[in-house]
Amino acid sequence: MIPSWMLIPFVVMLLCIAVLPLIHKVEGWWEHNLHKLIVSLILGVPVAIWLCVNGLGDKLVHQMVFDYVPFILLLMALFVTTGGICIRGDLKATPKVNTIILAIGWVLASFMGTTGAAMLLIRLLLSTNQQRKHRVHTVLFFIAIVANCGGLLSPLGDPPLFLLFQKGVDFMWWMQNMIMEWFVTGALLLFIFFWVDTYFYRKEPTENLMADVREAGKLEFSGLINIFWLLCVIASTMFINGKYLPFMAGHDAPWYLKLLREWVFIIIIAGSWLTTKKEVRVKNNYSWTPILEVACVFLGIFATMTPALEFLSQNKEAIGEFIKEPWQYVYATGLLSSFLDNAPTAMVFNEMATPDGLAFATDPFLKAISMGAVFFGAMTYIGNGPNFMVKSIAEQEGVKMPSFFGYMIKFSLIVLLPIYIIVQLLLI
Repeated sequence: MIPSWMLIPFVVMLLCIAVLPLIHKVEGWWEHNLHKLIVSLILGVPVAIWLCVNGLGDKLVHQMVFDYVPFILLLMALFVTTGGICIRGDLKATPKVNTIILAIGWVLASFMGTTGAAMLLIRLLLSTNQQRKHRVHTVLFFIAIVANCGGLLSPLGDPPLFLLFQKGVDFMWWMQNMIMEWFVTGALLLFIFFWVDTYFYRKEPTENLMADVREAGKLEFSGLINIFWLLCVIASTMFINGKYLPFMAGHDAPWYLKLLREWVFIIIIAGSWLTTKKEVRVKNNYSWTPILEVACVFLGIFATMTPALEFLSQNKEAIGEFIKEPWQYVYATGLLSSFLDNAPTAMVFNEMATPDGLAFATDPFLKAISMGAVFFGAMTYIGNGPNFMVKSIAEQEGVKMPSFFGYMIKFSLIVLLPIYIIVQLLLI
């Protein structure tokens, strides 16, 4: 059994992410990815040693090799391929234009993944709004709408849905059963964003609005070879798995076959990098910093949350005494998905809700788990991988993003949570 004190390193890891950027003396120190890696190792290595000594090394290996590595390589493949597609143009940063960009990303997220849609459009959104003084809210709503809530309609949209798909859920199940949750949530968020952006647009200094009109230009596209590589990522995610290639799912299959999809991702990353002209990525202000930040931070998160997930799994029957109704699954899955990785969290609650003899939960529990895992990933910066990357790219472009707690207090708790409650009350 996992003792409760083994959850302390995970809590400390979360506190480091939340608190260190707020401490003036260490703020500059924490900005370096090497230092994030050091903190991850300081907290993660003792946990790894304890797990190995206590016969749980296989849990750690599975978490790091078969969860963390695929997680990072999928994000990297989407980051590199979409980072090679340059959509240049300084559109007029009106509330209407910004809402249209977010709406396009919202629709694309279910078909190219929240990471793919976010990385494709975040630079266009930032360049469009570069002359505006008030633009932080634009990035916050982008994280919620494009990097999270848009990904509810297919297994390609978000990792927890993909894992449920591998459990046997039909590929079209979410499109057929959750389109109202997707539509109502997205429509409410886009409506609120339009209203908020209109408010801030009216507060913009006149000289900023004049510069925005003066410097506006047409859209230009380059690096379109990466559309092919992006389609390769999508096809690999969809078809290179044990459902279509049974030899990958065999209990005795060697590790390199089980990670066949990840080897393909590496080939795609190399192909995208080699076939994209250097000037395209230069025009795109491409940098490895955002994906390296995610890799360093989530290394510590995945390592230290291994005991936390095992603790949940071992106590699922006791937890099940308190969580019985579908609406309870929405908030239980959502709460943990906000601070743990939403994919394994969804798997734990799916197992709790699955009737004997079946491989996955049935409606309405499956709807509740899916909504909690996907939507609540936007409640914190660490709730979903793209959140950190969008934040990092925005900060590189000079946008002063709120802190970990600031994001929750100023945005997710007062904007997102009420919408989620309304959608749950209406539809779940």
